[in-house]
Amino acid sequence: MAQPFTIRRRVQFHETDMAGVMYFANYFRLMEEVEQEFYRSLGLSVCMENGGRRLGFPRVNVACEYFEPARFDDVLDLEFRLMRLGTKSIAYEVTFMRDGRRLARGSLTSVCCVESAPGEFESIAIPPPVREALSARLEPAGLSQA
Repeated sequence: MAQPFTIRRRVQFHETDMAGVMYFANYFRLMEEVEQEFYRSLGLSVCMENGGRRLGFPRVNVACEYFEPARFDDVLDLEFRLMRLGTKSIAYEVTFMRDGRRLARGSLTSVCCVESAPGEFESIAIPPPVREALSARLEPAGLSQA
């Protein structure tokens, strides 16, 4: 298993409910945050251009499984892994850790798209420079034709 890309982040008060537990939807926000940092670490962005058209990776599937609550002021390690790199799609996994304990595990699947007309998008093959940068961080056996 490849070493995950990891960021450390403290749970903020505004991310919790009245019991001081991180609200479930904020796990999805944090998955997106670590994804953006992952792309930055590769010299990429989640907002790019391809042939003069906006390129992006909209979500087609997201999920999160919760094991223990994260609480206000907890310091979390968000471990990001690139699990599958298809022709047009990418699958990620994010593990939420606190002091070595797994609190939650989330998954994201995105499809590479360009804006074909204002407000209209079409899926395309992941451009070679993006694919090349991502391939270096791919988990073993994660290459597919999907």
